[in-house]
Amino acid sequence: MRAGSLRHRITFQKSGLVQDLGTGEMLPGWETVWEDVPASVEPLSARDLIAAQAGQSEASGRMVIRYRAGVLPTMRILHRSDVYNIQGQPMPDPVSGLEYLTILVAKGVNDG
Repeated sequence: MRAGSLRHRITFQKSGLVQDLGTGEMLPGWETVWEDVPASVEPLSARDLIAAQAGQSEASGRMVIRYRAGVLPTMRILHRSDVYNIQGQPMPDPVSGLEYLTILVAKGVNDG
């Protein structure tokens, strides 16, 4: 994967407890794990979308990042003002498994 194709910036978040600034109370929410991660953000092609729907997947797009350990399907991704849910396990590259990850995503609000 060429570095120039990773022209978007995304943020990974995980569900957890977040402190309310007004009361100090710990409330369920989303905390940022990684910010400004270089990524390629692409909608699924018509053929990919049909294949995903045949497999009962809700995937509507694909994000590719450099390999990063710890990316989990329970996380969510923010890109611009959109929230994306990770669909299934991120897929490592087929050659070494350590160069990049392909993540199938579905657009939608995930409030935890």
